[in-house]
Amino acid sequence: MGFYCSDTHHDVMTERDYADVGLVAGLEIHQQLDTDTKLFCECPTRRREPQEAMRQVTRYLHPTRSELGEIDEAALEESRIEREFTYLAYDTTCLVEEDDEPPHRIDREALSVTLEIAQLLGMSVVDQAHIMRKIVVDGSNTSGFQRSALIATDGEIETEAGPVEITDLLIEEESCQRVEETEQGVTYSLDRLGIPLVEIGTGPDLRSPEQAQEAAATLGMLLRSTGSVKRGLGTIRQDVNVSIEGGARVELKGVQSLDEIAAIVEREVDRQLELLDISETLTERGASVGEPSDVTDVFENTDSGVIAGAETVVAVPLFGFEGLVGREIQPDRRLGTEFSDHAKRSGAGGIFHTDELPAYGITQTEVDALRETVGAGEHDAVALVAAADSVARGAIEAVTDRARVAIDGVPEETRGATTDGTSEYLRPLPGAARMYPETDVPPVELDPSGVETPELLTEKEERYVSELALDPTLAEQVAYGRRMPTFERAIERGIDPTLAARTLEGTITELRRDDVSVENLTEAHLIAALELVGDELAKEGLTAVLRVLATDPGLSAEQAVEEAGLAGVDEEAVRATVAEVADRNETQIQEEGMGAFSALMGECMGALRGKADGELVSAVLREEIQKRT
Repeated sequence: MGFYCSDTHHDVMTERDYADVGLVAGLEIHQQLDTDTKLFCECPTRRREPQEAMRQVTRYLHPTRSELGEIDEAALEESRIEREFTYLAYDTTCLVEEDDEPPHRIDREALSVTLEIAQLLGMSVVDQAHIMRKIVVDGSNTSGFQRSALIATDGEIETEAGPVEITDLLIEEESCQRVEETEQGVTYSLDRLGIPLVEIGTGPDLRSPEQAQEAAATLGMLLRSTGSVKRGLGTIRQDVNVSIEGGARVELKGVQSLDEIAAIVEREVDRQLELLDISETLTERGASVGEPSDVTDVFENTDSGVIAGAETVVAVPLFGFEGLVGREIQPDRRLGTEFSDHAKRSGAGGIFHTDELPAYGITQTEVDALRETVGAGEHDAVALVAAADSVARGAIEAVTDRARVAIDGVPEETRGATTDGTSEYLRPLPGAARMYPETDVPPVELDPSGVETPELLTEKEERYVSELALDPTLAEQVAYGRRMPTFERAIERGIDPTLAARTLEGTITELRRDDVSVENLTEAHLIAALELVGDELAKEGLTAVLRVLATDPGLSAEQAVEEAGLAGVDEEAVRATVAEVADRNETQIQEEGMGAFSALMGECMGALRGKADGELVSAVLREEIQKRT
């Protein structure tokens, strides 16, 4: 990445100077908090599998006016598609989650963690937090809105390219998890709804893809330093706002991985540059967009399966667009793909356009007839939609609107990030009309004076090396690892730091690779097993005990030791076993002396089956070999 190259309409550029294109970017980081209960009810924050659902709730959602009587444009567009929303409910689902009961008071644990984050970011905490409703009618909230509250403002982080302002820190409720989408509607899971979530917004201070990625990494490190954020896929999401000179602000939502941020920014810059070039070309050509018309008769005897199965075919002439609808603006995405995204939002499967025809069963004869019917010449393009009558007409209107915008340049909009670093249209940018006060939850007085600033992960790493004598690589793994809070509590209990670190970062990983269900191992399991090492369990048997606990998490650590057949043996029994091994291998000892140690050590440990500490066995074996030589 970092190089710009497209078709023959652009010269190849060397490494891009993003200052020359006027790149301005900002981040919004959304991170789930690892609290015991949800933000506005007492339900647990653990995730469930859809098959665990016990019942379903069905809803239809509609936009409402703000306190100023306005309807948000993004919510209005979303509501034009009549969809049924189905919610999977579990044995832990309550009436608040189903929107059948007012929300409870805001969760104090979540507020405390948010105040810690504010301190790490050097932010000014507001005196009083007011809960607001943010209209969301895509079905991801049963109420049709998301509850959110501003907690702090005016912070800052450092990057190599300079400081980045942190404009705001909010606490809000997480949305539902999307399970399945069909033509009839969307199925959501209620287990995720209401999990406390912080949103961190930066100022428009980012001037390169690399700086955007560095800023996101720094914010992620600060969040994990609290030890109170959830980890794993989907628990943190990054939205990126990008614009360039002459372009428009575009919000790229749902970047799942930190490693994707630079690519997302680079490819959005590519897209906007391409759209600006297309706009310039269309303006030079005097391009315009005609009115949609019904062209069903043109395809009366078509061999195209898609068109033959449709109720109505509608088309719009794009005067002066010839060759541009099929032009690539991102890898495997063209201007026509942008048009198709808008058609899909109206329920259509997509569009056809003449830059790609004849194809898909559509013949040249049909293309010629189509052009003649809509009045398109050789330098023009035509876009068409085939679907049910109402869907087709709504979709072609959406395509027509988007084509007109293409003449002007880059539209402001919200787009969804894809896994390949490109993006697709979601909806218009939301405005202030989507926010209005929450009347069911009172304001909250905030007092950050009693909140301690957490130790940074970078500081933990240094402390693990200097104070706990951990290997630097192991110290980094533990500090940034998912089980860092467990490691901290293990040290507080007097467990050997190296043993705890190697178990949490090494043994657990090995068990996972062996398809052991390590997700069943709780912090209590791990600490209890570690505390047995020494008098009751040889450290060599720890892996076997954890394997038993992962398979049957209802057992205690002591029961797992018994189940694994690893009840410890005393020193007398160890000496007896080692002596037996030495007796059987007397000849080898006489011939090799201490050279026989490695082979006999393995035999001794096998005979003891992990019941004895390796250091004790090693010492006793050396004594036996010395006696015999």
